[in-house]
Amino acid sequence: MSQIRLDKWLADAGVGTRSQVKEYLKKGRVRVNGEPVKKPETRISEETDEVSFDGEILSRPGLAWYMFHKPAGCITAARNGRTETVMDYFAEAPEKELAPVGRLDKDTEGFLLITNDGPLNHFLLAPGRHVEKTYYAKAEGTLFPEAEKRFLEGLDIGDDKPTLPAKLEILKQEGNEVELLLTLREGRFHQVKRMVEAAGAEVTYLKRISFGGLPLDGTLEKGGYRPLTEEEVQFLKTQAGMKEG
Repeated sequence: MSQIRLDKWLADAGVGTRSQVKEYLKKGRVRVNGEPVKKPETRISEETDEVSFDGEILSRPGLAWYMFHKPAGCITAARNGRTETVMDYFAEAPEKELAPVGRLDKDTEGFLLITNDGPLNHFLLAPGRHVEKTYYAKAEGTLFPEAEKRFLEGLDIGDDKPTLPAKLEILKQEGNEVELLLTLREGRFHQVKRMVEAAGAEVTYLKRISFGGLPLDGTLEKGGYRPLTEEEVQFLKTQAGMKEG
């Protein structure tokens, strides 16, 4: 994990010259992970430490955030030259160390965030943050009575603990066919499929349509991606709880 002097990091981030930055530090205008830091020689992690100036969280130079419409058939992993991965779609991206935030199953489509912003990645995936993810699913079977109420109460899917409350919206139940929306605040292994199965049906199609409260851009075709806007990045940081402590 690479480390860098705080004064250099701040200068590279455009806060000011090295001499200006040292004055800002002396005045207590800089915080690292919510704590004031006044020594310019303090070394911080470029991947995991959160730096703020006058209460505003800063991003290090070279950071990038992409909304990717993952197609079915590729795995969420780094490029390996053998199996198609989500990162194969970013072979021409200029930024270094891009990586997916979390994962989607090979047969699952939809919104996957790709970034080299280590702190944001960490905060979004931290178990205690409960960042929302919404999925559209098709399934075969008949959901048990009062499924929406039961999902809100938490569901036993065979783990040590029931799931956190989840919002289920049944869009259609005709015969043996079900269409639904499911919003989760955790990310257990195959969680959507397991919850639907526990409710009496089997998922046949799954797509993540929202992540951290951001909806998938409807203009993005499968396999396409676009940079997040500054407003979208700040929104995700707010959702992840990245604010001055």
